[in-house]
Amino acid sequence: MKKLTKAEEQIMQRIWDKGETTVSQLIADMPEPKPPHSSISSIVRLLEKKGYVDHKAYGRTHLYFPIIPKADYSKKSLSSLVSDYFQGSFEQLVSFMVKEEEIDTEDLKQLIDKLENESQ
Repeated sequence: MKKLTKAEEQIMQRIWDKGETTVSQLIADMPEPKPPHSSISSIVRLLEKKGYVDHKAYGRTHLYFPIIPKADYSKKSLSSLVSDYFQGSFEQLVSFMVKEEEIDTEDLKQLIDKLENESQ
């Protein structure tokens, strides 16, 4: 799975949310000022080249859809983050999040309890 640029990832998030979409539909849902059609079309074609999306052609209209599940991309991205910044240790990631107050210890305890209950 090839790494996505920030712009590619933003478009891919929208495609995952929609399931199937055209470039025009993607642009319609974007805030003002709207990007040029050619810019979004180029990004979608790059996503297709990288194997993230495919399309069905209806005349001149292309309906794009994801072929890489969002969960697979999320898992790969998180694994890369942990590998690149936390020496491959999820424990270091969680410790960092607690230290940076991104998650407090009470929330962490609740998460552990939830995970333990789900695994039973």
